[in-house]
Amino acid sequence: MTHKVFIDGAVGTTGLEIVERLAPRAEFELIVLDDAQRKQAGARRDAFHAADFAVLCLPDDAAIEAVALAEGSKVRIIDASTAHRVTPGWVYGFPEVIGRDKVAEAQRVSNPGCYSTGFIALLAPLVRNALLPSDWPYTCHAVSGYSGGGKALIARFEDGADIAFRDYAMALGHKHVPEMQARVGLKHPPLFCPAVVPAHRGMVVEVPLALAQMERAAPTDGLRDCLGDFYADSAVVRVSDENPEELLLRRSMAPSDRLDLYVYGARDGSQARLVAVLDNLGKGASGAAVQSLNLMAGLDETAGLRL
Repeated sequence: MTHKVFIDGAVGTTGLEIVERLAPRAEFELIVLDDAQRKQAGARRDAFHAADFAVLCLPDDAAIEAVALAEGSKVRIIDASTAHRVTPGWVYGFPEVIGRDKVAEAQRVSNPGCYSTGFIALLAPLVRNALLPSDWPYTCHAVSGYSGGGKALIARFEDGADIAFRDYAMALGHKHVPEMQARVGLKHPPLFCPAVVPAHRGMVVEVPLALAQMERAAPTDGLRDCLGDFYADSAVVRVSDENPEELLLRRSMAPSDRLDLYVYGARDGSQARLVAVLDNLGKGASGAAVQSLNLMAGLDETAGLRL
């Protein structure tokens, strides 16, 4: 069976990578609009009503508008924007954490944010299993390649700007924080400190833990064992049994849809560092959307993914 897929916003970074993953696959037929049509509400509405699945690769306001255009159709939607990540009635598209069956059966799926993916992957299983407290004021540090920042940021880094490190969201309240808090089940919003480095793709997300100050925290080995058990059946998320002395983001990083997790601990057990390494354009965006699409279409979860 061939499934018709409309990617609204197919010319953006996320959309282009989804097209690249789907175009060679016989299971999908892409509905393509030309440059003029993709700006016309009527043409987009017709595309939604002709499609079995739609993926929204749009700014938040445009994504909300797109959902309205799709009203009355049978199309099942994956939204890669921030617009619906904590909206009731939308299934959060992180099958390893939310449940594969829920994603497979969903009519509306919200694709996780890239930073959120690392944070939630690290903390959700540990809080859910009461190995870490839900009422701790967690901090998250993260660096990403510049491709996740959209065309303007890509241009700043690629047009010769002398930028070695970009610290941002200095006023706090980053748009990923609500889903980070909600999907882990935290009492307090995490203190989130994102930054951008001069690499096109790649991301490191870290959660430092003051274990000695936590009344209800498992030792480092217990944290690692819990994550290993939780993701044991996943071909996408891998928990490392080793702790390399350094974790690197390389400018030459190849596209990847994997998510690698690490647990580091002090010898005296007083502190730990939980670290997630992923491709912000892979499991952090396009790869996650394709994974959810596979499940919704009744296909192999990892089909077309780069693992």
